[in-house]
Amino acid sequence: MKRTRRRVLPRLFTLPGWSTIRGRMAVVLAVPTCLLLVVTGLGVADRAADWSVARESADRVELALGAQGLVRELQRERGLTNGLLGGARKYREDVDAQRTRTDTVRTAFGSLLESDGAGGDTAETLLSALDPVSELVSVRSQVDSGTAERAATLAAYTKAIDGLIGAVAVEPAGGDGALAEAMGALQTLARATEAVALERGFLNGVFAAGRFKGTEFLDFTEVRADRLAFLRHFAELATPDQQSALDAAFATGDARRALGYEKQAEGGADGSRLTVDPGRWWSSMTSLVDRLHGVQREIGADVRTRADRIGDEATSELGGFIGLGVLILTVAAALVVLSARSITRPLVEIAEEADAVARTGLPAAVARIQEAEAGEELVSVPPRQVPGSALELVRLATALHNVEHTAIALATEQAVLRRNSSESLASLGRRNQALLSRQLGLITALESQEVDPDALGELFQLDHLATRMRRNAESLLVLAGEELPPRTWAGLVTAAEVVQSAIAEVEEYQRVVVVDVQAGRIRGRVVAELSHLLAELIENALVFSPPSRPVEIYGWRDGGEYCLAVVDRGSGMTAEELARSNARLAGLESFLVAPTRYLGHYVVGTLAAQLGAQVDLRPTGGPGGSTAGVTAYVALPATLVDVPETQSAAAG
Repeated sequence: MKRTRRRVLPRLFTLPGWSTIRGRMAVVLAVPTCLLLVVTGLGVADRAADWSVARESADRVELALGAQGLVRELQRERGLTNGLLGGARKYREDVDAQRTRTDTVRTAFGSLLESDGAGGDTAETLLSALDPVSELVSVRSQVDSGTAERAATLAAYTKAIDGLIGAVAVEPAGGDGALAEAMGALQTLARATEAVALERGFLNGVFAAGRFKGTEFLDFTEVRADRLAFLRHFAELATPDQQSALDAAFATGDARRALGYEKQAEGGADGSRLTVDPGRWWSSMTSLVDRLHGVQREIGADVRTRADRIGDEATSELGGFIGLGVLILTVAAALVVLSARSITRPLVEIAEEADAVARTGLPAAVARIQEAEAGEELVSVPPRQVPGSALELVRLATALHNVEHTAIALATEQAVLRRNSSESLASLGRRNQALLSRQLGLITALESQEVDPDALGELFQLDHLATRMRRNAESLLVLAGEELPPRTWAGLVTAAEVVQSAIAEVEEYQRVVVVDVQAGRIRGRVVAELSHLLAELIENALVFSPPSRPVEIYGWRDGGEYCLAVVDRGSGMTAEELARSNARLAGLESFLVAPTRYLGHYVVGTLAAQLGAQVDLRPTGGPGGSTAGVTAYVALPATLVDVPETQSAAAG
């Protein structure tokens, strides 16, 4: 019934009136809604990008300031070490103390970078930049052993410092322009501060040595030129307040003294002796470098504040855009609901009519057709009249009638086809059985007249083959739903005789071993069916077990019932295959939908149902709890068995 409704209801929405209304409603609502959602989505994406850039910038500034703390300590250690290598032995204790401070800051900064949420890619770049810092251990050892060269040592420290400064040199992509300029100013000031610190360390060694040696004066001029270039670039990026802070740092007394010492150094270009005290130079320049680091921290704080403000604004606007999107969707949904109600009201009436038509007995009519006997009149479908003149209802009634008529026509065709197939099988089975009965009678007569042992053996084989053919013919009758021809025995027949009768109807009967069949007698009226059932199970066991393995037969009493087991040691079946096979044996499937190799299961299941017996397949138990092969169990009800109270008897 439900399938019929699903096939009918979609037709309601293909009617011209309803499709026109639905199309116009979809266009009217979808176009403005989509435009509004696109605009809202663009706003959300833009604000999300600004928020992401602001957050990334704040994190990068935090890491940059942390890196500058380590840079500051490395710059101090570089300058003191260069002075020590220049000959100022008084720096020995200062160098050792500075190394301790550098290592402490290095450890804390490394822990910050390795913590969760430490800045993503920037943190990873800074971690890589710490490798040259770690390599300074060997440089320190060379300094302590007296094998270090001043120029090489200065270069090693400078490489480590440049790596840290360069690791945070990436400017934010997109976002606020002022924020990008502030980040650039901060980075440029870091480069200028490094140039000042490098000049401090470089001249500290020169002043300790008393003169420029080799190309040291050229190196000095390059460092000073870099400082001036970075300061000019900073002036282009910095705000007036930031430039004022930098000018104030260079206007101090220490800065002016440092510039005076620098002028004296310019006079030593020819290698003449310089009388500048390294300690005073170091003190004045260190004061200037510390002030420059202070300006860096101020600019960094400004950048963080601006990034946080941009992030807060982006968050607020992002929430507004999301709220607007939700509002648009809510309004659109409300409009859709209101519009849909104007359509669903008449559709509900049509659906109720469809339900009434679908419940008029179509399933019952199909069932009667499928169960009808030969010659019985099949069901026809009268046309249905739907009250009212609505075009949609008339078309619905026509569609329902067509569906019902088609379903009954298909059911009628299937019923006729199934009936003809069954009758054909039954007819073929009866013809084959009649011919085989005559053939068996003729073979029996020939056997009684033959005296030649070889010829008699061939007649016995022919007799056995004909017996098997008769079983196949009887299987056709069973599948066709016909009863087996009357082959009954008067009185009672022993279970061992029934087993031997079944064995005689299989091909490789030599492989069948009757291990233990306890005494029991079967009603003669069911011997033919039971023998056929056992023969099918034995044949199946022989086919699916190795030729070298026997098939074993067991029989025993179980209360008032009598049980038989056909045991093979073949490859066995999976749990799923056993379940499917037992379903066929229980009659839960039709043999018309199964592969032909399983027809024996349906024959056994049909005969078991006629006898009232129970048949099921189970795994054959092996040594140690293993399984190998399949065992077919047959349980005969007490109404078919007469079990004497005697001792078990073996039959072979």
